Amino acid sequence: MAIRKIIQIDEEKCNGCGLCVPNCAEGAIQIIDGKAKVIDDKYCDGLGACLGHCPEDALHIIEREAAEFDEEAVEELLNSQGKSLKDHKEEEKHNHHGHGHQGHHQGHKGHGHGGGCCPGSKMMDFKKEAPKTEATAVGDGDIEINIKPQLRQWPVQLKLVPVNAPYFEKADLLVTADCVPFAYPNYHLDLLKGKAVVVGCPKLDDLEFYVDKLTKIIESNSLKSVTVAYMEVPCCQGIVMAVDKAVRRANVDVEVKKVKIGLQGQKMS
Repeated sequence: MAIRKIIQIDEEKCNGCGLCVPNCAEGAIQIIDGKAKVIDDKYCDGLGACLGHCPEDALHIIEREAAEFDEEAVEELLNSQGKSLKDHKEEEKHNHHGHGHQGHHQGHKGHGHGGGCCPGSKMMDFKKEAPKTEATAVGDGDIEINIKPQLRQWPVQLKLVPVNAPYFEKADLLVTADCVPFAYPNYHLDLLKGKAVVVGCPKLDDLEFYVDKLTKIIESNSLKSVTVAYMEVPCCQGIVMAVDKAVRRANVDVEVKKVKIGLQGQKMS
């Protein structure tokens, strides 16, 4: 044990958004019980690469007595997750340079997915609660139809969801290209009902990040099935490829269903 610099997380401020997790190259931070935590002092190098990614300013560097940083232990931890410290630092460097949306979070409260006062990225599990509202939709012949919302969780963006969120455990997972809910009118009842969901855009975001995050979600949770919903446009095949690659990497036996949606809202497969 020695007095050294180390990350301290203010649990009162932390909303569990998980933005700090992929930006800790050593894997020292995980979301546990809805809060970011340093899982063991020996994994934290105290350099603070994760600091600029917290929209709530909950992470700080302090000096206190802590176990020495153990790079070999970090390598073992990351190897158990199918990564290496070198690979993770390259990914972190890639994110810092603004590829995808990740770069927009750093040092900018109130912008990007993580926005400053963000109840918007706080983890919430709705599945044990009855929907509090009904949405009114207009069907054929201008007949109003009341539809109960089927969303069971928050957040939904793949970049924001914690890998070990309780709503993933033993769930049917829906991976949705983010244009699908706009195009497919029966999205809630036909695709979303009874499922946990992650949403992303394969054209605008980093597909390797998607593959890595999906792999961890599939490895860490006993998923019943994975459904990927995507648009008919060629760029949307990227999210299908990301799911297929993640399932192979995770090396688990899970059923994968693929649903293609046409530009005019028709279900094509």
